[in-house]
Amino acid sequence: MHITTIALIISILGLITSFGFVGLIPSVFAFVLNILNLKDEKSIMTVRSLAISFVGILLPIVMYLNTYGLKLPYDKPQGLSTLTQIIYDNYTKLGFDMSGMVKNNDDDFMMTTVDNSDGMYYVADGVVASDDGISIEDKYEDWSPAGDDGTLNGNTDTNALDQEGSGQSDFGDKNGKEASEKIALELGQDSIFESIDSLDEGKNSGYGASKKAASDDNMPSYGGLPIGTLILGQYFREDDHNCNPVLVLQNETGKDCRFECLFTARDEDGNELATSNKTVEVVKNGEKFVFEGRFDKKELGSVLPAMYEFLISKREPYEENLYDDVAVLGEIVENSAFVTAMNTSNKKAKVDAYVLFFDGEELVDCIWMIPQNSGEVCIEPGSSAAIKGDAYYKFDRIETYYTAYEAVGE
Repeated sequence: MHITTIALIISILGLITSFGFVGLIPSVFAFVLNILNLKDEKSIMTVRSLAISFVGILLPIVMYLNTYGLKLPYDKPQGLSTLTQIIYDNYTKLGFDMSGMVKNNDDDFMMTTVDNSDGMYYVADGVVASDDGISIEDKYEDWSPAGDDGTLNGNTDTNALDQEGSGQSDFGDKNGKEASEKIALELGQDSIFESIDSLDEGKNSGYGASKKAASDDNMPSYGGLPIGTLILGQYFREDDHNCNPVLVLQNETGKDCRFECLFTARDEDGNELATSNKTVEVVKNGEKFVFEGRFDKKELGSVLPAMYEFLISKREPYEENLYDDVAVLGEIVENSAFVTAMNTSNKKAKVDAYVLFFDGEELVDCIWMIPQNSGEVCIEPGSSAAIKGDAYYKFDRIETYYTAYEAVGE
């Protein structure tokens, strides 16, 4: 058989197996063989074989970048190996159901998580116990999910203060009043960017300031999270299109951490309906943050799940924490929420802010908002930015939580 034909066959086999990532090696071999053939035989068949082998090399690289980015492989909440994780992530993003790759035995899955972690504890419908059976309330007696007025109890140095109907983020040890006044002076009308979650007032959506939300915070839930990560609030909200479990947490691990969460919606028999993966890039020790699962009701057969599960993991952050260098303020203006952020550092910053909308004690909406004045998501050094968001339903107060970190490569 002619060497060019052999190279073409290897190139095609390499391309086909590259859809499972493993074709990288035969594709590299075929590419080198085609380069050598091209010196002796400059034909369309050789060029075609060279192009096929090149695509066979490029495809696994793109798949790796889609999963891990420009980083070394690391453990993800699914607990899969590097190869299967790459396949799982890429084909899930293409819309394929890859849930069969994830182990469904909850007991075995939880035990594996404990063995591979620094220590986990578990929560089921508000009953909290660590893996050694000691109640978390005994370890952190001064924490509870919410006070009588709906504000979070515990340490008063928070980034979610409820004051006269407006949730305002605290500025830490910076002078909050001076920072907020400076933001107000620097931000003009032109600097208000509409949130992608905001509603088009020109359309009759049936939602808005006069529409009362359903009472749905009693959704059964259970899950596991690292020791030192406190649950301050658990909520569930829905609208005509989506349903969202929401967790308010606090990092008391003793160090800055990156957190990842896998939400799983389940039916009455415990079968998996859909999953939602979320990441918080970096959380300063002692600060609060939010995880919001997002489930499209179409994926759930237009019905609510019977329960949801969450599994949270932590690791060393990849980004530089800029929490102390960014001041964030959340406030209610008429029937909208405005989040303003001031970057006092000498680096580009990205701010991920979550605004929780409440009607009394009921969570009615949760919006992820990114104030920016540079590119898609960044705030330039020494500048301010703001964003507006509207809730689906009637609300009377908000709580604002945020993280801030260096925007690398933006």
